Amino acid sequence: MSATDASKNALAAGKATGTLETDRPGSGAAGAGTPRRRAGGAGNRGADERSGARAAGRSPATTIIVTAVLTIVAIYFLVPVYWVVVNATKTTEDLFGTSGFWFGNEFRLVENISAVLSANGGIFPRWALNSLLYSGVGSLLATYFAVAAGYALAKYSFPGRKFVYAFVLGGVLVPGTATALPLFFLFSSVGLTNIYWSVLIPSLVSPFGLFLAAIYAGAAVPDSMLEAGRLDGVSEIGLFHRLALPQLTPAVVTILLFQFVAIWNNYFLPLVMLADERLYPITLGLDSWRAQTDRLPEFFQLTTGGALLSVIPLAILILVLQRFWRGGLTEGSVKG
Repeated sequence: MSATDASKNALAAGKATGTLETDRPGSGAAGAGTPRRRAGGAGNRGADERSGARAAGRSPATTIIVTAVLTIVAIYFLVPVYWVVVNATKTTEDLFGTSGFWFGNEFRLVENISAVLSANGGIFPRWALNSLLYSGVGSLLATYFAVAAGYALAKYSFPGRKFVYAFVLGGVLVPGTATALPLFFLFSSVGLTNIYWSVLIPSLVSPFGLFLAAIYAGAAVPDSMLEAGRLDGVSEIGLFHRLALPQLTPAVVTILLFQFVAIWNNYFLPLVMLADERLYPITLGLDSWRAQTDRLPEFFQLTTGGALLSVIPLAILILVLQRFWRGGLTEGSVKG
């Protein structure tokens, strides 16, 4: 039998038994470069051991601790919402005569919501529109300004850049309540109190949003992409809107949501700036109702029903925007 026939027979036998050996160097051209295959099961286990493959997941103790902490945090945030939902269905008598964590003798949700919308000549819908105006316009403009400024801080070098960055960090550390009274005196001197602009203008500045946008832009927008755009003749404004802004979508959504919630829940600034009840946001309006509960107990139910309606826009906003967060988490991933 010739050497060629012997090699063919060995190859066939190797395929049949599941083993295949590569010819050693110098044993002949016929077997050179032929791959080696070990026995199926043992070979796969050996490859897994060599590559360090192991079952995914954490230890059971770590999983239990993390799950317990997340459960406690979820309960902490959801229990007040549950309380509001349950008590918005009660009469004023059941509100004080039954458990706060279970329904009363009568289910009066529809009647209570109708009373909220019609109380004081239907002032609550106006408060809701005011809150949407303050939060919607303020968060959109504040997000745009913060993202544009953060992009500039991250991608441009200019004199005083470090000082501006430190100044922004200082602004993050200052609470909004600390600046409300100085803003009132400043706006009062120029006649801008008790109008919509007195609440809108301070809402256009978001130091935290600017800081977050600068950090995210520095990591998500590559300099090579901007240089390629400049070589193609794109203007600097075009680079921001056409190239950088789509890369910053997760940061934009985060800043928008944070700013919207902050403005929606803002209480102290409208309190010092506004005197006309028709300009109140929901937070200030509900507090004015709560202040009347000592002499008119039915305002307890109006306040509870109004609190339920006030959380609905925030829940809708989170449900709508969460898909952008999920998309941002997978940005830059590769298919395995």
